[in-house]
Amino acid sequence: MTAISGASYTSSINCDSTNDPSDKNPSLEAEDEDMSEMHKILEEEVNELIKESWIAQSKGDLKLAVEKAIEAVRNERALVKQREKSGYRINVDLSFTVLFNLANQFENNKMYPEALSTYRVMVKNRNCNYTGLLRLSMANIYVRQKNYPKAIKLYCKALDRTPNCHKKRRMKIKQNIGVVFVHMCQYPDAICCFEEVMRESPNVTVGYNLVLCYYAIGDKMMRNGFEMLLLAPLGTDDEAKHFPSEGDTCPNATIESMNDELHQTKEAQEKQAEKYIVTAAKLIAPAMETSAAAGLDWCMNMVKNSQHSELASDLEFAKAIAQLKQKDFKPAFEILNKFHLKDSRVKGNTANNLSFRHFLDKNYDQAEEYAHLALKADPHNPAALINKGNAVFGKQDYERAVECYKEALTNHSACTEALYNLGLCYKKLTCPEEALHCFLDLHSILRNDNQVIYQLVKLFELLGDNHQAIEWLMHIISSTPTDPSALAKLGQLHDATGDKLQAYQYYYESFKLYPCSVEVIEWLAGYYIQTQSCGKAIKSFERAAVLQPTLVKWRLLVAACYRRNGDYQKALEKYKHIHCLFPEDIECLRFLVNLCMDMGLKEVNNYKGKLEKAMRISEQRLNSGRRLSVHGWRESTEGSVASADFSNSIKQHNRRSMIRLITTSDEPYEANAPNELDAFYVDPLGPQMARPKTGGHMLKEVVGFNDVVLGENFLP
Repeated sequence: MTAISGASYTSSINCDSTNDPSDKNPSLEAEDEDMSEMHKILEEEVNELIKESWIAQSKGDLKLAVEKAIEAVRNERALVKQREKSGYRINVDLSFTVLFNLANQFENNKMYPEALSTYRVMVKNRNCNYTGLLRLSMANIYVRQKNYPKAIKLYCKALDRTPNCHKKRRMKIKQNIGVVFVHMCQYPDAICCFEEVMRESPNVTVGYNLVLCYYAIGDKMMRNGFEMLLLAPLGTDDEAKHFPSEGDTCPNATIESMNDELHQTKEAQEKQAEKYIVTAAKLIAPAMETSAAAGLDWCMNMVKNSQHSELASDLEFAKAIAQLKQKDFKPAFEILNKFHLKDSRVKGNTANNLSFRHFLDKNYDQAEEYAHLALKADPHNPAALINKGNAVFGKQDYERAVECYKEALTNHSACTEALYNLGLCYKKLTCPEEALHCFLDLHSILRNDNQVIYQLVKLFELLGDNHQAIEWLMHIISSTPTDPSALAKLGQLHDATGDKLQAYQYYYESFKLYPCSVEVIEWLAGYYIQTQSCGKAIKSFERAAVLQPTLVKWRLLVAACYRRNGDYQKALEKYKHIHCLFPEDIECLRFLVNLCMDMGLKEVNNYKGKLEKAMRISEQRLNSGRRLSVHGWRESTEGSVASADFSNSIKQHNRRSMIRLITTSDEPYEANAPNELDAFYVDPLGPQMARPKTGGHMLKEVVGFNDVVLGENFLP
């Protein structure tokens, strides 16, 4: 007969009861005890490594955490081999814990392929009872990798593995599936998932996502979605509060110590819910009605009848802001004034908005008063301090403004508005070093803000460091290479350093991007005249004449360029055309008189009479309107000083350049005889080079006009 029992190791439990325990070998028992003790020591080492891995993860040392996890897996494998060799059972729970910790650490270190392979090893184990949860972790990794189809597939498998008794977990998985559908822009599928979750286990987050999906497809169900959002519970449990006992001598301290984290969690959830509700109302209000104000009225009525009735004032405040954006100021300010008169949770924000409104109207006293009211509601509100500083800045009380901005920075060190305005105050106080320090600090926060970089350029230019200003301006060019004003400013800085060629390149690039800038055209024309390229200068002045057809100086400069080239006939025709357009222009008549005299034309007497008449009319107008003209000149001067953009600085620089070109040097011809009329003039383009004496028909005597002073209205 054959044996029916196994021929391998058999435990003592399966031995025949007739065997005498005294027959066991004491040496084998001692060996088994030593082996068991060694296995326990190895298990403790593995558990200690897992613990160290978790501690390293909590401290943020993810690299050490994954190293400890790998070491724990290595030791656990050695332990498994020893158990198999000795015939002991394998500790399945320890193996699962080690692998799960390893996969978790891989995931924390964004080593997603390694984490997925570890999870697959665990899922393939038939003895593992947590395959549903493992598939959830794998799906989350696929979401981070933006592999949404695989993520949905694993979420569905995890949902099938989750029993119906775990309703909360099933709804969480459904919520994740809906979020993935949103990432894939499959909004109808996402709506189906979110609606099922809102029926079974409603919460504020899912309700907010549902409203967003309705809005994305333009569905009229936005109203129903908003109503479901208002009915969703917050998830906080008021019954979880702790109350002190009767014998407690310090109940307040007991409640604070026992319930502090609970209160913080509840407040955070309430704030998040309020944010979702207000944001959803602002989003769907313009889509539901003809205007945002009408849509917000409906949302306010719904909120007032819900558990979030205190949010009605926030929505009404949002309505006022929406009306301000639509430039419907009267009803908006009525709402803001109503909030200002009553004690509400948005009283400080209302006062801030009213302060800024009065600041825009240049009513600085009212702006400062409302800023004080906002500070009474919240003394540490940086926005209120900035509004107060802006009000006193408008009053030109820059020292008080500096104090307000510094206090705002004390309350909120990263307040960029206060730091920017503080730098402007220091510029007004002629403290360029302090202003430079402010804008450098601001640049460290806003690395790519061109307004901050431009202020740095202006400050370095003010300090006389043009090379440093050029370096900072190159940052603007690198981010916005098609900005014509920045290119023109860069050309101006190179011109100030004496690099005319580089200045011309940047001015020309600015001209190609924006050929309508008169200041850039004027500089280019001056550069062409300096380089003896009068043909190009003529084209530039003609373009300027097209842009400013009412100014006679551009046409006069075109005619002067023809004279400089020696083409007197074209110059004469051009002056005649100018005289037809501007018959009372004295400078044009002077040029005509002198050219006709030089060329021996009979029209000279006609133009002399017109010149005398124009001079008499000009003198009469000057005497009768002297006061009015002086007043107008002052206003125009103040207006020009008030501008602070690129074009103003370029214009002033080009004026200085053109004035340097206008000299009283020798003309290319001399006068025939003195004339009783003051018809002398000076070439606005400066002295020209000597002409080659190869002409066959030269004028015997040439008129000179070296003693004539050019009128100020002709200067560029």
